[in-house]
Order: sequence, then structure tokens, then C-alpha cells
Amino acid sequence: MQKYSQSLRLMGNSFTITVTAFDHKTANEHIEAAVQEIKRIERLLTTYNDQSQTNQVNTQAGISAVKVDEEVFNLIERSIGISKITQGAFDISYGSIDKSLWNFDRSMKSLPDTQTALKMVHLIDYRNILLDRENCSVFLKEKGMRIGFGGIGKGYAAEMAKKVLIKRGVQSGIINASGDLCAWGLQPDGRKWTIGVADPDAPSSVFSYMDISDRAVATSGNYEKYITINGKKYSHTIDPKTGLPVSGIKSVTIIAANAEFADAMATPIAVMGISAGLFLINQIPDLYCIIIDDNNKIYTSKNIRLQ
Repeated sequence: MQKYSQSLRLMGNSFTITVTAFDHKTANEHIEAAVQEIKRIERLLTTYNDQSQTNQVNTQAGISAVKVDEEVFNLIERSIGISKITQGAFDISYGSIDKSLWNFDRSMKSLPDTQTALKMVHLIDYRNILLDRENCSVFLKEKGMRIGFGGIGKGYAAEMAKKVLIKRGVQSGIINASGDLCAWGLQPDGRKWTIGVADPDAPSSVFSYMDISDRAVATSGNYEKYITINGKKYSHTIDPKTGLPVSGIKSVTIIAANAEFADAMATPIAVMGISAGLFLINQIPDLYCIIIDDNNKIYTSKNIRLQ
């Protein structure tokens, strides 16, 4: 039994799929099945294709409800559940924030003023996503509202690809969606899969390791996308209530049983801040977290073991 990996670009991100198999041909067939599943999910959730169910829901905002696949409906329902427990720090209706407000790809010299930012976020409100289970339909109450799955889609895709592989009899592997990953089984030599937690000041080096077999991990960090204004670092993580970026936290790493949940919890913890974030994590069974602040101080939730 050996491990085989393939990296490719999917959902606008770099995915690496690793499986254990007896030979290269079998491994490639398994990996291809996982890739097809991720592509299927991308077609459902993307906002870059007018025909996607997400875009149909957005186009009809304030006009009419749109019937969606049960899978999309359930994902939206779970997303709203996460909005509730994070008191709106996670919100899939963030799509109304315009690129003109925040563009981390060019040199922004100043923050948008508070009023402009607030004007942009008035449409963000998960309570205005109305679900009708009987008709499996979604209605965005306000015109101009938009939903997007940027905060949960990669984790969902990783989890679904893992499901496909397990169904095909793959006993061990890792789906890594740009740092949001899930692992199951053991490595061919019988050891558990481990992950290095990146040092935010030197993302290519590692400050600790942890076992992740049968676990999922997601990291939200400001070391990959940020701007510095007047010497202060602002991450690309936007607080949905103010429209302004969060500061003070370099990275949040979430460890959970499920990649979708880990992915969805990483950003809101950064928005909520260290004490409120850790308090919430400690209330939820089987959910763990490592936070690194701007001064490189490390905070961890209860019962976490770093090596």
C-alpha cells in the first residue's frame, strides 16, 4: 500500500488529493472520482456562472423564491445555523460587499470611511434568507442581497469528496483545499496523519504538529492577504456588522470532526475576537482552536494537544 497525491486548481483554489492504494492506476481512478465530485459542487455553488443555483437565488433577490436542490437547501440551512451560534459573525449573505469597498490586490492607502462601509453591509443579514422546506426554495428578502459560499464551500467540497472516496473503499487519505483539509485512516506505515501549524511570520515554517487522522482542520490567517495602513495590519477578513476588516489576530486554526464545520468556524472566530471566540469554541463538543495574535501570542481552547 502506498500513498499517491495529485494537486490541481478547483473552485478557484489549489486542492491536493492524497489516497492510499496498491497501484498508481487505482489511485488515479479514485482521485479522478474525487475531482469530479468537487467539480459538481462547484457548478452548484459558484457565483461565476449565471446558471448556478446560487446565482439564480441572487438574481431573484427581493422578487421571488427559487427552487434549489435539496443539497443546496441543506447547506444554506446549516450555514444559517452557524450564523446563529456565531451571532452573525458568519453570514453567507456577505455577497453584497462590493469589491470597490475592499480590494486587497492593489495598494489601498486608507480604510473606507465608516459610513460608506456601513452602507455596504446593510444588506448582510442571514435572517433575511427565507427557507421553505416544503418547496425546497430559498428567498432573499431584500433586493440587492447576495449569498456566496466562500466561507464554507471548500470545506463542504472536501467533506463530500472524502465521502465519495470512502464509498469506493479508500481506507486512508487527505483532501486538502488550500489549507482546509480532512484526513481519515492511517498512513501506509501505520502512523497517523499529522499536520504542521504554520508560523504566521514565516508561513513556510512550522511551529507545532498535531495528529489529524479522522479530523478536519481549517485556518484563516491574515498572513496571506492583508494591507498595512499607517503601520497597522488589516486582514482580508471583514466583520459583516461593520464592513471593516478585523485586526489584532494573525491566524485562527480550527480542528473539528468535519471539514465543512471547521471551514465555516475559522473566519467568525477571527471576527468575534480572542475571548469571545474561545468562549464559544469551548461550549461546542469536539471543536478546538488555536489563535495567534499580532504579537505572536498563542491562545488555545481547552483540551488541545500540540506536539
